Amino acid sequence: MTTSDPTGLHRVLDEPVNGSLPLPQAARRLETRKTLWPDEVRIRVERLNLDAASFRQLESAHDGDGVAVRREVLDIVADRGKMQNPVTGSGGMLVGVVEEVGAESPLGLKVGDKVATLVSLTLTPLVIEDGLARWTGEDEQVPCDGYAILFGRSIAAVLPDDLAPELALSVMDVCGAPALTRRVVAERYTGGVVAVIGGGGKSGSLSLAAARDAGAGHLIGIVPTEAEASRLREADLADEVVVADARNPVALRDAVAKAGGPADVTVVCVDVPGCEGGAILATADRGTVVFFSMATSFSAAALGAEGLAADVTMLVGNGYVPGHAAYALDLLRANPGVRTLFEGRLAP
Repeated sequence: MTTSDPTGLHRVLDEPVNGSLPLPQAARRLETRKTLWPDEVRIRVERLNLDAASFRQLESAHDGDGVAVRREVLDIVADRGKMQNPVTGSGGMLVGVVEEVGAESPLGLKVGDKVATLVSLTLTPLVIEDGLARWTGEDEQVPCDGYAILFGRSIAAVLPDDLAPELALSVMDVCGAPALTRRVVAERYTGGVVAVIGGGGKSGSLSLAAARDAGAGHLIGIVPTEAEASRLREADLADEVVVADARNPVALRDAVAKAGGPADVTVVCVDVPGCEGGAILATADRGTVVFFSMATSFSAAALGAEGLAADVTMLVGNGYVPGHAAYALDLLRANPGVRTLFEGRLAP
């Protein structure tokens, strides 16, 4: 292409199909040249945050061998020009410092700003220059030296001064979940029952806090183990905390019912496949299921709801709601329980 496109289409290296190129997220490979198009921004990368579903898959595929995980991440980025797990299709996000700003960039960033990207690594041109030498391959946060490119329609937020960068990155990685949860509850279900599957995790704990902020009447947090249940109870984010395997539809339905359900809103925040049926069964007629997991199967959700004659609305969280980053950070600041859970996950 001779001109740039705000979607990043000019960086796509795939061959056209039926006369058109795929968007960067759907593309197989992206161009990673350092020279900017006029509406682009180049970031000097300091840290990657891998998507939870992607990291779990990599860790499982290599039996917890961090060296092998690191090698595969390097191979993926070198091959594709972006971090997009070919199995899960997901990526993550990054933190870095603005290195150069194109003359026509609409993002409002300036050289020297320390930012978190709020778009997925699956559509972000990325070059790793240090071989990930400081990363053990054993957790989702990846110290990294390299560069990344943002397009005219990308999103980035300047990191706050009052939070450690790794903490802010963890929050921003999942900031779409609480923002959409708040919107759904406030618009239709004030005073209703909200169940969050994976309530002890990052997106789950923030979603519980957002549901309470939006006026939910009864909050149910679902976690897979007693250890997580204990931590979630201590965080005081839910009225009821239950232990259930979200992959067992009937067990999940019964656990939610016993805890005060069925739910008017069920938010799915777990990073394992096979939770669609349980989420649907746990939700009341005319209720809403919000899927915030990259492990979700659209066909399983749609056909499962049809097969169960379930009159529920199903939403796929796309990770973007206006103001989502600032709102998630404010929830962290206002809820000691949320902050404790996040900081516990970051502790060595």
